[in-house]
Amino acid sequence: MTILAVHAGAAYHCEALEAPRYARFFDRLVRPEELDSVVLSDFDVVLIPCRTPASRMAPHRQRLVAFLDAGGCVVAMGETEQERWLPGVCFTPCPTNWWWWLEPGASLGLTIAAPDHHLFERIGPNDVTWHLHGAFDPPRGACSLVEDAGGRSVLYIDKVTTRGRMIVTSLDPFYHHGSHFMPAATRFLDGFLPWLKEEFCR
Repeated sequence: MTILAVHAGAAYHCEALEAPRYARFFDRLVRPEELDSVVLSDFDVVLIPCRTPASRMAPHRQRLVAFLDAGGCVVAMGETEQERWLPGVCFTPCPTNWWWWLEPGASLGLTIAAPDHHLFERIGPNDVTWHLHGAFDPPRGACSLVEDAGGRSVLYIDKVTTRGRMIVTSLDPFYHHGSHFMPAATRFLDGFLPWLKEEFCR
């Protein structure tokens, strides 16, 4: 899979996208404002990392939809307000408890909803658990991979809204890896990026 990664330029984006640990997974990096100059069909995947401002992605909504309808894949990570620039996304934010893990016996309540999916040959429940910003109501027919305690999706694959595929999540691993905290986020990317590059279409 050839991957075009959008690079919004924050320090955590630089660390996550440019440093040697993950740089090999991206065939090209591009600023959001430069997307109009890129032939999207040259790539299999357009990946938008966590905390890329929606205001910088919204102008490209129609191009992204056309890319999806031509069979492409868009990966939309957390804290990007995906509903503003992708079709069929329904997101409900929630208050974030940053310190839940300090409470005796505490659980964030996230579960693997599709344990037989091949992504989970590379990551496990502890690798998707650091904190929660909200959840989605995926369209009927989408595959929910990770869910919160209320059964709402935190990570899903949508192959029904367009002719392509959308991987949509409220997890924000690029931010936390690039900020050098939350080891679970790094473990997530250690499994997710090789899976996306090598096995996603399996």
